[in-house]
Amino acid sequence: MNRHRMPLAGGVLLFASALCAAEGEWSRFRGESGAGLSDAAAVPVIWTDKDYNWKVSLPGTGHSSPVVWGERIYLMCGDATTAARTVVCLHATDGRILWRRDFESQPFRQHSANSYATASPAADAAGVVVTWATPDEVVLRALSRDGEDLWCRSLGPYVGKHGSGVSPIIYHDLVVLANDQEDPHAYPEIYGRLGSPVASGKSFLIAVDRSTGETRWRVERRTSLSAYSTPCLYRRSDGTDELAFTSTSHGITGLDPATGQVRWELADVFRDRCVGSPVFGGGLVIGAYGYGARGTRCVAVRPGAIEPVRPPTLVYEVTKSVPLVPTPIVRGDRLFLWCDDGVVTCLNVANGEVIWRERAGGSFFGSPVCVRDRLYCIAKDGEVVVLAAGDKFEVLARVPLGEPSFATPTVAGGVMYLRTHSRLFSLGGKRSLPAARDEGPARLESTGDPT
Repeated sequence: MNRHRMPLAGGVLLFASALCAAEGEWSRFRGESGAGLSDAAAVPVIWTDKDYNWKVSLPGTGHSSPVVWGERIYLMCGDATTAARTVVCLHATDGRILWRRDFESQPFRQHSANSYATASPAADAAGVVVTWATPDEVVLRALSRDGEDLWCRSLGPYVGKHGSGVSPIIYHDLVVLANDQEDPHAYPEIYGRLGSPVASGKSFLIAVDRSTGETRWRVERRTSLSAYSTPCLYRRSDGTDELAFTSTSHGITGLDPATGQVRWELADVFRDRCVGSPVFGGGLVIGAYGYGARGTRCVAVRPGAIEPVRPPTLVYEVTKSVPLVPTPIVRGDRLFLWCDDGVVTCLNVANGEVIWRERAGGSFFGSPVCVRDRLYCIAKDGEVVVLAAGDKFEVLARVPLGEPSFATPTVAGGVMYLRTHSRLFSLGGKRSLPAARDEGPARLESTGDPT
């Protein structure tokens, strides 16, 4: 149901394809297509505190990774006590807060490692789309570049013992969201304490009109365990775009993003929760699942097709040192699996042959990104670990941020943005800096609204 919809100025919006976003944008979780790749030349390998362009304190905490469009940075914050959500827009040049929107909520039970601001936004020339969930509703909300309401959807209750964390994406004139919930009857020890019946989670994939929020397509899904993965976008050899989703109930699904038509599906490959997101490389969709605090199985699947009919093919699997939360990354013909426990594996993406497997150290919830020939990943304690993205294991740097972080780095306009629980850092690039930079590092970290 559409709770409210605001008219757009002039009734016209310009939309950018997720495959053809303007150079330097980072419009969704892990950037263009979810690949996590950047060719930025001015992001340093190692740095000290004086090398930051700026760092600012945020008006709340959270795990949401920032997204960037032009000179605007968008991210989510939450209040751990009240569960209030805050959407923040900062200026990329100096980190000052351009606007913020606060939305009241009520606290609810979720995993201790989750937050009330875990999902990353999606951005385009029109503004930003955000999502969050409570037991009462899944919220999908669009705000303009200036923070004004465009539309808001309430997509029904959310059932998931760990809370939510799925991020939306923008594809042309659509906003796409995965909503794989869980069956409360599978957890009587949790839901039985609530004292009243809990309806089963209603799982579905949905695309809404970017300008109005009206449903354009919806695909119903079976419900077993909630999933946290954000779909990856890739282009098939026939020139058509495709989205790949992962979930316990449906395995890996290939879908036409324009119509919602399911083109292929390889079910029964995941026996527990999907947390990290799928990636595409070497003509393969790669996804993983796990149980408890570690990954269990990673699979590489060759997509199927409808015309001519071709079923998907399981090409290989990895069962040793598999990530649960961090999303894999593909650079060229190499696949990198960065595990929650700090073990990193480099494989041949075509056949799964292990090139090397080494312990980088640390514990991770954030996902790696690759800048040119280097991998960057933030450990839970806030240490940025930099590895060579090549056929030899090499630790290039370890740089502490001074505060825990569960977020993933963002790279846009040649600049890397690093989010900790309560701060945001700007590093590298050639953006013009505030005048104060001549007098020392522009570290504006106490106000939350630097000028």
